[in-house]
Amino acid sequence: MVEHGDGFPAVEDPEKVGAYPALSKSGGGYVWDAVLEYRVWCRPAEGGDDYFYAFASHAEAEAFANEHDGAERPLALIRQNEHINEPEPGVYVHVKEERITEWPPEFLSRPRRTARTIPDFLAPDAPANRLAILRGQVS
Repeated sequence: MVEHGDGFPAVEDPEKVGAYPALSKSGGGYVWDAVLEYRVWCRPAEGGDDYFYAFASHAEAEAFANEHDGAERPLALIRQNEHINEPEPGVYVHVKEERITEWPPEFLSRPRRTARTIPDFLAPDAPANRLAILRGQVS
């Protein structure tokens, strides 16, 4: 995985940063395939619509957020080619369709999804703490 010096993954295509739709899913899915951009949402103090700035690195997004009033903490816009849905606690479903969602960047500490990540997570012999698979703590 290519990283910037701040330890966060590089975006998949820097040329596309800022070109993605503002509306996306929010959170969830457990796994990630690509970081599309880092976003900083701004909430106008006088009211009005929220808006965001897009960045090619987490470090740029973090610096912007720290320097501007009304700016929230950065989020990562990610693509999930497949993901895990949890319709109720402890019930997991493998979803094989693309999904674009915003995640807290800290979630990117989980390893990028591989061909085995979701099948291993759903396997009958998976460890009691299935999240260990997603965190890369089980091989």
